[in-house]
Amino acid sequence: MFATSTAWLPWALLSASFAALTAIFGKVGVANVNADLATLIRTVVILCTLLGIVSLTGQWQSPATISSRTWLFLILSGLATGASWLCYFRALKVGDAARVAPIDKLSVVLVAVFGAVFLSERLSGLNWLGVALIGGGALLVAYKG
Repeated sequence: MFATSTAWLPWALLSASFAALTAIFGKVGVANVNADLATLIRTVVILCTLLGIVSLTGQWQSPATISSRTWLFLILSGLATGASWLCYFRALKVGDAARVAPIDKLSVVLVAVFGAVFLSERLSGLNWLGVALIGGGALLVAYKG
């Protein structure tokens, strides 16, 4: 079924599970607070959690050993993450979690397109069919009919 090692699969499934919980917990959490403040609180919790994990597992690395290219792309990724979170919590504030989350997951479609265009990743016809089905499914779930 998978052409390469599937060591990533348990982590990806956990990621999807936690992302689902993010939508549910976020929808309840943002109900009585400004969406931007909710994002800040969420970010502080994540920062503290990751500081603990990196410290407890001894994964600290000297910033000087990290290349400028790596810094650039990690900073850009952080900015994109922050923008995504701000938009996500604003969407949850005004929309149904069951409709917001599928539209957010259109990121899967965009990653496939961006990966092909910018990273020269190659997907088969069957892979592209799956991407199209994900996109169509997200729109159908989000549709309020």
